[in-house]
Amino acid sequence: MELIKHFFDIVLHLDVQLKLLVNEYGSLTYLILFLIIFTETGVIIFPFLPGDSLLFVAGTLAAQPNLETGEPLLNILILIPLLMAAAFLGDNLNYFVGDYLGPKVFRENYKFLNRKYLDQTQAFYAKHGGKTIIMARFVPIVRTFAPFVAGVGTMTYRFFISYSIAGAALWVISLTLAGYFFGNIEWVQKNFTMVIYGIILLSILPPLWSFIKGKLSPQPVAEGQ
Repeated sequence: MELIKHFFDIVLHLDVQLKLLVNEYGSLTYLILFLIIFTETGVIIFPFLPGDSLLFVAGTLAAQPNLETGEPLLNILILIPLLMAAAFLGDNLNYFVGDYLGPKVFRENYKFLNRKYLDQTQAFYAKHGGKTIIMARFVPIVRTFAPFVAGVGTMTYRFFISYSIAGAALWVISLTLAGYFFGNIEWVQKNFTMVIYGIILLSILPPLWSFIKGKLSPQPVAEGQ
């Protein structure tokens, strides 16, 4: 319980935590950010890592000067292509793991897979097709499972890679630049925790709405009833 509380404390105060990382590790912060984004998108057992909020906060720091040198705390021209590469490589790792394991993942229960998330992503994928790879970028948990399900399914790699590139670019550029241009507005700075809550809420709205809609939709009556 204490670990979960600590995790949420880090997520809700990412601006403070990331600034501490920059001050402590300097250029190594880029590697840390790369590994977090790569892991969240590429390792299916870590769908809970912060993605959207981390990109926004990283963009915010890229617009803040170092008080000692006057240089930005993070270089936006390094940050965007680096994190795009992390997202793209993570997607591809996930796809090839899914392709290797194959359809048997839906027949057997693996301890490292949350079956509920897997089924939800498969339903999302069935509804939206290849666009799922792009749309899922903006939906926590689903973005981790979508490339995996694509690999398990019938999507060819040639088809997958175009959606993967587009999704990585749209996700990283939009959220990082949002932080870069809006993160240092005075109101945002004074209410940063509320902004993080807002980003999390916006991220979970699509699957939440889909869940509510599914519950409210009339269920088909089986024949003979």
